Amino acid sequence: MTEDAIRNALSTIKYPGFSRDIVSFGLVKSISVENGIAAIGIQVQTRDPKVPEKIFQDCHEALDEMAGGAQNVQIGVDIQDPPGAANTPGGVAGKQSIPGVKQIIAIASGKGGVGKSTVSSNLAIALSKQGLKVGLCDCDLYGPSIPHMFGAAGKQPMADQQERIIPIEAHGIKLISMGFLLSDDSPVIVRGPMATRHTQYFLQQVAWGDLDILVLDLPPGTGDIQLTIVQTIALDGAVIVTTPQEIALIDARKAINMFAKVNVRILGLIENMSWFECDHGTRYHLFGDAGGKREAERLKVPLLAQIPIDPETRQRCDEGEPVALLDGSKSSIAAAFEQAAEQLPIVPAHKQS
Repeated sequence: MTEDAIRNALSTIKYPGFSRDIVSFGLVKSISVENGIAAIGIQVQTRDPKVPEKIFQDCHEALDEMAGGAQNVQIGVDIQDPPGAANTPGGVAGKQSIPGVKQIIAIASGKGGVGKSTVSSNLAIALSKQGLKVGLCDCDLYGPSIPHMFGAAGKQPMADQQERIIPIEAHGIKLISMGFLLSDDSPVIVRGPMATRHTQYFLQQVAWGDLDILVLDLPPGTGDIQLTIVQTIALDGAVIVTTPQEIALIDARKAINMFAKVNVRILGLIENMSWFECDHGTRYHLFGDAGGKREAERLKVPLLAQIPIDPETRQRCDEGEPVALLDGSKSSIAAAFEQAAEQLPIVPAHKQS
């Protein structure tokens, strides 16, 4: 029984509910062996009493046989409150919360062209219709479309006394986007480090006020901006947007794997452009049939909604009046976004608050 052998054994123990082990999380603070007695010090930042209990039990299961019995294993678990509001291993790793914001979710896709910004804007409105205070941060610096979709193009945000950006409000949603800082025909020409700096500024130097939920509309892919967000901000989960065809699902899996590596929970999938329905009621599956549904089943996560292709959705986005503003009893598209908002695992906690 050596320190290396003990560390190797502990590296097989997963943080409860996650795929990453307690050693790689940095929870194991000390290991010593003296006179045949192994002493292990573990530090856990959580408010859930079941987490340290499970880690304690798993450590004994991994070490007792090696040590010749439980009496030869001493495990001390130091329980601390997580920083900010992050009650996940992300808090242990030093991720930050955003003052005043109760929960943060990312809307992501592995590729462009799947309608992620359309989903983000309409989902934010659907959440707001449930009585939640919602903010939307357009993290796509190179293709900011949120100002136009909310009919707020041309508006410029002001600063408060602390020199924080005051977000623009439209349709009851607090918004920030590079599109508010540039004209429609001005390109964003920045390299990786500057792009990540802009992203951090939008998240941490904006006067969001009190929000129940902040929706992050991420750019496509798995590049610098996405990694900056998932590594520095305590996300409560991510929603993956995809279209039904396999070529989109391939890239969606890359985004899912990125979140898995940094231990961000996948809250569900939204399948966009699921079908086109003619006036006579026939559905045409232009991009394949139920690919997002099958992927959600494979991942064992909710399929939050299937959103059809619909001319009114495009028209209303162009006019700055997202389709989710309509009554769900009169619009099947609005109803689909309301369904997605209702099925988000994090929403009921806010309804109770």
